[in-house]
This record gives sequence, structure tokens and C-alpha cells, in this order.
Amino acid sequence: MTSTTVRNDRATSSDAPKALPPPKLRRRPWLSVAAAAAIALGAFGGTWVWAATTDTVEVLAARTTIPRGALITQDDLERVRITTDPALAPLPANALDDVVGKRAAYDILSGGLITAEAATDDPVPGEGKSVVGVALTPAQEPGVALRSGDLVRVVVAPAVGEEVPSGAPQFSEAEVVESHRGEDGTLVVSVMVPHAEATLLAARAASGNVALVLDSGVE
Repeated sequence: MTSTTVRNDRATSSDAPKALPPPKLRRRPWLSVAAAAAIALGAFGGTWVWAATTDTVEVLAARTTIPRGALITQDDLERVRITTDPALAPLPANALDDVVGKRAAYDILSGGLITAEAATDDPVPGEGKSVVGVALTPAQEPGVALRSGDLVRVVVAPAVGEEVPSGAPQFSEAEVVESHRGEDGTLVVSVMVPHAEATLLAARAASGNVALVLDSGVE
């Protein structure tokens, strides 16, 4: 009797390839922390920018230096934006028309904020005062820059060829209103004096025989 071997072509379950488990993701905690920090920083930056832009106001500032007593023109002013500060009280930009045409109550430096006290309707010279122009050569001027409000003495000097007097020379006390350098190098100083002394000082200044002394403003 012949035995027949039966071939089993079906693979058993143990012979089937096993499925691989899904790869495990490697956790990186520092990435989560960095992402959270970036989000927080972005939110803070946006809040800061919003606050900075909403807390600014448009005010008036001096485009150029405006000497005391000078007439304020529109070209002297500009609009700038600043952060609000209770310690500051500048005029708003819409007050431009109220300032133009007035005079500077004191020296306003370029870039300085315009306040209500910076402009005045008081004329220059004031009541009982006169302004006299004095032209000075480099040898007759103090040698330091003059500013509006400086106290000076216009001293009578001897003419060329005359002897220096033995006694104290005559002089006029005055206050500087404005000064500028002429094309010929002379310094033209506008000084304010009492009305009664204006004619005498004008005559002395016209002769050219004067010198200007800068005095201390400290009393």
C-alpha cells in the first residue's frame, strides 16, 4: 500500500509576519516651553505697541530756536507726537493758530515744547521801555554769545586818538532783546532801556564809540 503525503500550502498563523508597532515619538519638553514663551512674548509686544500708540498725543514744538520777544510765525512751529505725561503741559497741535502772531515770553530752544506760558501778547518793548540798536566790532563785544534777557552795560569809549579818561566812563544799563551777526562781521545787538534814556544811548551808539559789557544775572 502506497502512502501519500499531503502538502499543506496554508501557512500557519505562527508563520505569518508580525506587524511592527508604531514608532514612539521622542518628546522634547524644551520645544513646548520655547513655543509658549514665544507666544507670550508676541502677545506682550503687541499689547505694548498698542498702548504706546494709543497713549501718544500731537502737540506743538519749536522747529527752530525762538528768541525772547520774537514774533512767533507758523514756520517756527511743528507738530510732534509725544507720550502723555502728567508732568508736561504742552499745547495741543490744534492750538497753532492761537500761538502764531504772539511773542515768545522767553527763549524757546529748537525742539522745545510750546506751553501756554511760552507765548505772550505783551509787546516788546513794554510800556515805558524803548529798544536801541548797537553795532559792535569784535573788539567792542564781550566775546561770549549773547542771549535774550542778558543784562549788559553799554559803556562810552574814547574815540580813536583820544586819551582814556581817568574817571569811570559813562554807561547805560540795558537788557538784550536780540542779537545777530552782520555780513561785515559786526554784531548788532538790540537792547531795551528805559524810554527816557533811549535817545542818549542811540546818540552814543551812532558814534561807534561804545563797548558792551556783559553783567551777571545773579543779584
